[in-house]
Amino acid sequence: IVREVCHWILNLEQEHFYVCLLYLLIPPHPSGDVPDSRRPFLAPHTPLPSGLVLENFDQTIVCSTFGSLESQEDFRTPEFEEFNGKPDSLFFTDGQRRIDFVLVYEDESKKENNKKGTNEKQKRKRQAYESNLISHGLQLEATRSVSDDKLVFVKVHAPWEVLCTYAEIMHIKLPLKPNDLKTRSTFDTFNWFTKVLRVNESVIKPEQEFFTAPFEKSRMNDFYILDRDSFFNPATRSRIVYFILSRVKYQVMNNVNKFGINRLVSSGIYKAAFPLHDCKFNYKSEDPNCPSERYLLYREWAHPRSIYKKQPLDLIRKYYGEKIGIYFAWLGYYTQMLLLAAVVGVACFLYGYLNQDNCTWSKEVCDPDIGGQILMCPQCDRLCPFWRLNITCESSKEEERIPFTTCGKCIRITLCASAVFFWILLIIASVIGIIVYRLSVFIVFSTTLPKNPNGTDPIQKYLTPQMATSITASIISFIIIMILNTIYEKVAIMITNFELPRTQTDYENSLTMKMFLFQFVNYYSSCFYIAFFKGKFVGYPGDPVYWLGKYRNEECDPGGCLLELTTQLTIIMGGKAIWNNIQEVLLPWVMNLIGRYKRVSGSEKITPRWEQDYHLQPMGRLGLFYEYLEMIIQFGFVTLFVASFPLAPLLALVNNILEIRVDAWKLTTQFRRMVPEKAQDIGAWQPIMQGIAILAVVTNAMIIAFTSDMIPRLVYYWSFSIPPYGDHTYYTMDGYINNTLSVFNITDFKNTDKENPYIGLVRLSFTVLNQKICLLTCLVVLPGTVTSETHPGTHKSINTTSTIGT
Repeated sequence: IVREVCHWILNLEQEHFYVCLLYLLIPPHPSGDVPDSRRPFLAPHTPLPSGLVLENFDQTIVCSTFGSLESQEDFRTPEFEEFNGKPDSLFFTDGQRRIDFVLVYEDESKKENNKKGTNEKQKRKRQAYESNLISHGLQLEATRSVSDDKLVFVKVHAPWEVLCTYAEIMHIKLPLKPNDLKTRSTFDTFNWFTKVLRVNESVIKPEQEFFTAPFEKSRMNDFYILDRDSFFNPATRSRIVYFILSRVKYQVMNNVNKFGINRLVSSGIYKAAFPLHDCKFNYKSEDPNCPSERYLLYREWAHPRSIYKKQPLDLIRKYYGEKIGIYFAWLGYYTQMLLLAAVVGVACFLYGYLNQDNCTWSKEVCDPDIGGQILMCPQCDRLCPFWRLNITCESSKEEERIPFTTCGKCIRITLCASAVFFWILLIIASVIGIIVYRLSVFIVFSTTLPKNPNGTDPIQKYLTPQMATSITASIISFIIIMILNTIYEKVAIMITNFELPRTQTDYENSLTMKMFLFQFVNYYSSCFYIAFFKGKFVGYPGDPVYWLGKYRNEECDPGGCLLELTTQLTIIMGGKAIWNNIQEVLLPWVMNLIGRYKRVSGSEKITPRWEQDYHLQPMGRLGLFYEYLEMIIQFGFVTLFVASFPLAPLLALVNNILEIRVDAWKLTTQFRRMVPEKAQDIGAWQPIMQGIAILAVVTNAMIIAFTSDMIPRLVYYWSFSIPPYGDHTYYTMDGYINNTLSVFNITDFKNTDKENPYIGLVRLSFTVLNQKICLLTCLVVLPGTVTSETHPGTHKSINTTSTIGT
């Protein structure tokens, strides 16, 4: 065996030698069955693990040294056969050989834009590729489209010997013998309840479990082979064929190999390449031997009536592969874990809603004799009017509303990191622009909205200048977020392609980190600003802080910034969910609908299975990546700011229940069947979620400590409501609002660089909350009246004015 391997290596060209040496040096995967994503995808040649498979590659070695296209005259081409009129057939015309993959191309001689030179080159590349496929042992059969004579469908079949050879090369685990170990359920007591939630076993029969091992041709008799046609299931067959399609060459130019079906599709030589669905999604196959797994998945998984049932994960894994199966298993588990968080969030919301009328500080704000008599200082210079504290009555209650060579590699990494950093700076610039918008438009709303809103009008009741500014700024922020996302997705893919990752897993992990880092800053930066920075650096009456020397720094609503943070989260979460559903559901459905109408007169013809699947939408190489990204961003919203928005877990729970079925419906009805892939876990998303969970503890603690009024209220309740600081004989929240007010004389205006904006007023008072300036109040004194006095050390204003008061 060693002599034969060395003889084979010594006869290779230099670049072929390094590729094969790379494969020989890669140790076997510890689990035996190596995921496709863990394999090098840049090498065009097939590894030879032993001399047992050398004789099967005699033809391969000759064809793998294909020279330039111009020197080749004779190609081995597939035979053309007419469609046999069986729309559900999954076999060649002979009815014996199963279709494992389909390639689609447009006949170069019938193209409308017939550029002779270009079309001839594409044709020769395609013919060279198909000839090499045949040389690798695959069997091809071509059939013209029944609705469009320009389209040609090349059906690919892998014979038994090819399947066995590549199953050994790919270390695919296959059954040895049935699993005879009995498992005991720990939930027998609740069997009557869980039976309702389980998939109907009379429809989807439980998969038989086996002991498995990596396949070896030398031990073929040890494997559980009852029938050669069923030993390799359709998903495994498609995976093996795709492995071959991705590594076969079609051209050698200047000692550079060009290979792989993905490159041929991207260059337009082929229009599509995909495995077949086994039947229509809404009807069983007419073939009695077909299991109609697509129909079963639609009926018991994707149909709306199955929304309460558990997912048939074994069948999902069998039909779509482990990578898709792991995603839906993870999504189902995450959704279950949201249930407890949703219950706690709803309980908090209901408690706040039911007790809002018993809230002492809210009653003081809403009381016309207390909050109604407090005139607040203008929140901008000159143009903003005075306003009464009780117009913020509704926002002061805890009521929630639902309205991203070594030197060469270093250079590439440096350039890519610089590009990512540039886009993050662009996001920060957009956030600053939103802040400037808030400062500018607040002045407009302050001068245009009614000064004394009608309490019976629900719109005027809530539409304060602060609320109007917050809602419009949140909507603009959401629009900017979605625009930047769309642009950066393309930029991130270009950057990652420029890095040239070695394996598919490295590629996905690199893209994952870029996209999450970008989207983390993009989605959460405005929320972090509202939660931790807004209203914290406003200065004090007589010496306010100005942005850009022009705009006074914005303040929080008298009820705090939590309501504004809730508004921001609601708009972004709700808008993102609506946008994602439009992209994931409506867009593919509309595209398929348009495609049906374009196929004039084709509706009366019997269409074969491969042509029906061709007219579905392609899932795309990164389709699953975006599904994970969507859920991780949602996880951040649920955890990072849940202290300010307790209903976020409930919204996420409802969204995910629908998301599972929407994704299932999309996969089974609107998209072509994906190539099955192996996977061990959810990849780089796991450490990202762990990092978000750790950060969530910090952010929620800071929201409670610095953004909410919880600590100041507790301090007042336990310390300042009773002697020696208070006048009450028992612990109470009475007088909390008055305790936060002090008096300011406008003659103490210290900023000599600016003209006093309070000219014309006699006295001002401002709010000090836990030694932080939160509310600005104004005392207007009529001529001849007595001004209010402040008792030293108590921060309590005593009303001695006869007409207006404090």
